[in-house]
Amino acid sequence: MTGRLSGRTALITGSDSGIGQATAIEFGKEGADVVVHYLHDHDGAQHTREQVERAGRRAVVVQGDISDEDQVAAMFDRALEFGDLDVLINDAGVDASGIPVVDLDTETWDRAIRVNVYGAFFCSRRFAQHRRDQGGKGKIINITSVHQEVARAGGSDYDASKGALLNLSKSMALELAPLGINVNNIGPGMVLTPFNQKAIDDPKYLEEQVQSIPFRRAAEPVEIGRVAVFLASSDADYVTGSTYFIDGGLMQNQGQGA
Repeated sequence: MTGRLSGRTALITGSDSGIGQATAIEFGKEGADVVVHYLHDHDGAQHTREQVERAGRRAVVVQGDISDEDQVAAMFDRALEFGDLDVLINDAGVDASGIPVVDLDTETWDRAIRVNVYGAFFCSRRFAQHRRDQGGKGKIINITSVHQEVARAGGSDYDASKGALLNLSKSMALELAPLGINVNNIGPGMVLTPFNQKAIDDPKYLEEQVQSIPFRRAAEPVEIGRVAVFLASSDADYVTGSTYFIDGGLMQNQGQGA
C-alpha cells in the first residue's frame, strides 16, 4: 500500500458489511483512521474495526439511523470526539423493493427516499458544516448506482432515490467547491454484497445474471473501495461533480441488440 490517505480520518456509513466494509478496510490499509457506522449489524461493524486496526490504524464504531436527523447529529458528535473528519462516504442504503408502482405503498417508497436521499443529505450537510468550520477542504463520496441512470421495472423507489442523489451530488459539488470540498459519486453495477445474496449463494443464478455484463462477472466489494481510495486522496483534488461507474461495461451494453 502507498499510504495515500495517511493523516486522514473518514466516516463511512454502512461500513458493517459489503462495499462500506471493504472500503473501510482499504482506507485503513492506505493510512486512514476510520469511523465505522452501522444500523443493526454490531458484529459486522466490530469486524470492520478490527480489520482497520489490524492494518495499524485507529477505528471507532458508531451506530445510528441515517434517515433520522437527530440520530445523525448524535452520530457526528460521537465521530468528532474521535477526531476531525476529512472524508465522508455515504454508503448506507436500502435496495429496491421489487414492487411495481401500481402496488407500491407509501411507507416502502418513503423508506427508500428517507435512507438513500435524506440520509446522504443529513450526513453531507453536517460534514460540510464541520469542514467549513475547519477552514475548508474535504471529500464527500456518494455510493450511488448504475441505476442513477438505468431504470428497472420494480425498482422505482431505489432508482428514483439514486437519481435524486446524483443531482444532490452535482449541486453540492458546485456549492462546496469554493470551500475546497470535492463531491463525487461511485456508481457500482452488480457487486457481490448482501444486496446480491442470492447471486452469492446460487452459482447458476449468478451465471445467468452476468450475461449482460461484458466482463461476464460481478464486482468484488474491494474493487469499489479502491476507487474510493483514489477519490479520497490528493490524486483527485481537481475531480468534482463526477460519477465513476464500476460495472464491468454493463452500461455500455444496454443498447446492444436494440
